[in-house]
Amino acid sequence: MQKTKFSAVLATFVLCFAFWILLTWSFTLQELIAGAVVSLLVSLFAARFFIHVKAGWLVHPGRFFSCLLFWIFIFPVELIKANLNMAKICFGGCKAINPGIVKVPTAMKSDYGLAAVSNSITLTPGTITMETAEDEEGQNWLYVHWINVEETDPEKAGNAIKGTLEKGLRRVWE
Repeated sequence: MQKTKFSAVLATFVLCFAFWILLTWSFTLQELIAGAVVSLLVSLFAARFFIHVKAGWLVHPGRFFSCLLFWIFIFPVELIKANLNMAKICFGGCKAINPGIVKVPTAMKSDYGLAAVSNSITLTPGTITMETAEDEEGQNWLYVHWINVEETDPEKAGNAIKGTLEKGLRRVWE
């Protein structure tokens, strides 16, 4: 069994404790102590599953602000565009849809980057990332179920599905 590094436990603790505070939005002493205890227990158990690279990589100011920029500005814009598109499809009677699975190339190389772009695509209405795969040349691909396939060319379909999601995430994860 692999020994978990202290830095990984500490980074997981900080992330869990910050999440606790965001969920409870309570700053009473007993809530903070309960959150610290729960976060410590979770981090002791789960740090080896979450942290596989340098534990403090997100603390880098460029990555941190790129992450904030993505989750505050880029992702919400893509989410709103996808919701408006789904509303147009639904209010149009859902008769003219063309569902299908498309193979989309991605420039993401790291496991975290692939997970981030896959989950971001899945969180936008009308798309679900079903699989990630790497071909013999090292190119990563996403297999995405798209509710209304507008393009079958992988590059054009990728641009339509990913929008600015991948570009924003590459600043954080690559």
